[in-house]
Amino acid sequence: MQRRNFLKGSVAVLGALPIKATLAAQPSSTAANAAAPATAHMLDGARQLAPIIATPDRVIEMNVCTRPFRAEGPRIESERIGRKSVVHNYGHGGSGWSLSWGSGQIAVEMARATGRKEIAVIGCGAIGLTTALVAQQAGLRVTIYAKERPPYVRSHRATGAWTPDSRICSAQFAPSFAKQWETMARYSFRRYQSLLGVAGNPIEWRDMYSLSDVPFDRPQPGTESGEPAYPHFEAELIRDITPQAVTVGAHPFPAPHVQRRSTMLFNIAEYTRILMADFLSNGGVMETFEMQDKDDFVAIDERTIINCTGYGARALLADDSIIPVRGQTAKLMPQPEVDYGFYYSSRHVAVYPRRDGMLVQAQAEGDFNNAAENLDESESISAVRRLGEIVAQMRSKA
Repeated sequence: MQRRNFLKGSVAVLGALPIKATLAAQPSSTAANAAAPATAHMLDGARQLAPIIATPDRVIEMNVCTRPFRAEGPRIESERIGRKSVVHNYGHGGSGWSLSWGSGQIAVEMARATGRKEIAVIGCGAIGLTTALVAQQAGLRVTIYAKERPPYVRSHRATGAWTPDSRICSAQFAPSFAKQWETMARYSFRRYQSLLGVAGNPIEWRDMYSLSDVPFDRPQPGTESGEPAYPHFEAELIRDITPQAVTVGAHPFPAPHVQRRSTMLFNIAEYTRILMADFLSNGGVMETFEMQDKDDFVAIDERTIINCTGYGARALLADDSIIPVRGQTAKLMPQPEVDYGFYYSSRHVAVYPRRDGMLVQAQAEGDFNNAAENLDESESISAVRRLGEIVAQMRSKA
């Protein structure tokens, strides 16, 4: 499996121990060194990792969701359905939250081209809400039609990390999609930076650690699972605005190779509350409406519609280009003192320090093209136990 897309190397290990080392000088700036990660040794006492308490009795929630991967990339295009102008905006793989603002901007420009001042948005998840807000800011009057509202939408079960190229397209289609991806990523990144420091902390930067049993420049063992190769858009196209990974030379983690990389995490509960409140305060209207098939577009009053139904578009439009990617998470009780996370590829576990709880994600072979949404409690409990074992090894190492 392409583990890189799980957190793009932004994952961390738990520990509660001071990390001892000395600050090493950066390598000289040569063409050879430019491509290699720098080496960073943390100052003695300058960085302390609070211990994560990883035991099954602290699990407060488990979720399963399916990410909508499309090999060609998201479908952002117009279609005429009867007398309706429908702009499709779905199929963002594991990058829905990350690219939502930029994706919405493109879809809204297409909607504005119809000349209508009143539009409908179908769907109330990450893409639907942000698209509706972009439309309002463009001077349009917006009604959201949705069967479910947060916290019951699929995107509310997401991992909640900035992963703008996670399963966004296959490497085969990367050349034709790269320019649009960069436009969406840069616009979205700017919008998220404007939310830093806002009450409720909807967006935060956190240090994440990637752990490996083999050097990072070598193929990771056991990573083949029938998935296509994915492009490295973030590293190739937006290095100037996003932090890069550095190799950590001294650490308490039970792995021979460790990298640290700062990434944005979404406080999904608070962030969604802000989006909903902004939409309604701007005069937005929400209607409960369940779409059964393509013919239901004609039942919408507005003549211009933006379809943000995500994975639901697979059934709604009989769109077999959407490939489901199953994911299961468990949430441990919140630990405000823990401000880092990790991913250990060979142990198939990751943890994210979210405000609403420590999110533990297990990856299993067979997740790709797997539409099963049955919750497997043993899968999450096993991941929590593996996490606990890593913490214990960190303690013994210290």
